[in-house]
Amino acid sequence: MRRLTCLAIAALATAPAFAADSRHPTVVELYQSQGCSSCPPADLVTNAVADRPDVLALSFAVTYWDRLGWKDTFGDPAFTQRQWDYAKAGGRGNVATPQVIVNGRGVLTGNRRADVDAAIARYDRGIQGPAIVSDGRTAIIQRGVGKGTLWLVRYDPRTIPVPIRAGENGGRTIPHRNIVRQLVALGSWSGPSARFTLPAERAGLRTALLLQAGTGGAIIASRSL
Repeated sequence: MRRLTCLAIAALATAPAFAADSRHPTVVELYQSQGCSSCPPADLVTNAVADRPDVLALSFAVTYWDRLGWKDTFGDPAFTQRQWDYAKAGGRGNVATPQVIVNGRGVLTGNRRADVDAAIARYDRGIQGPAIVSDGRTAIIQRGVGKGTLWLVRYDPRTIPVPIRAGENGGRTIPHRNIVRQLVALGSWSGPSARFTLPAERAGLRTALLLQAGTGGAIIASRSL
């Protein structure tokens, strides 16, 4: 679409990535905007894969389409910056929507369920890696190999239909699920066991923890609380 064309790329980060199961889910990040006419199919696909017990699906609303006449109701510049961090780490000179990033490693458009399921299988993190343990107030990353940043993500698990009244999707109602509302870097981890204090819970939101290599690197470990 116009200058920011939608991407259909598969990229593999060089950092190691580890275990994916219901306790350490595969992280599927959708970057989308209510102002992007190409995004609704990817929204539906991400909403659907969120039903998988081995997947943590997160929808990040970016802000660079707000100038087209509709300001995304969930948009946050921090989410736009996260997408740019992935682009720079992967050697890409632009960002676009829709875009799905799997485990911080595989990059694709994300508007076909079969493609997303294939990427989830392809970028599985394997069978090793540090465990993340949390009681909701603190988080402990157990001893392991590697280093990275621990991110706290708070997201709304509901499916929220949003009527769009202007812009490219004007007149449509777009259902959003697992929409991210808060993203906080909690600190660094470099191998030894480490404890982190979590911010106070926010009513109605669920919490996920992502251990990520570098800025825009591979997801090393994940935990949905």
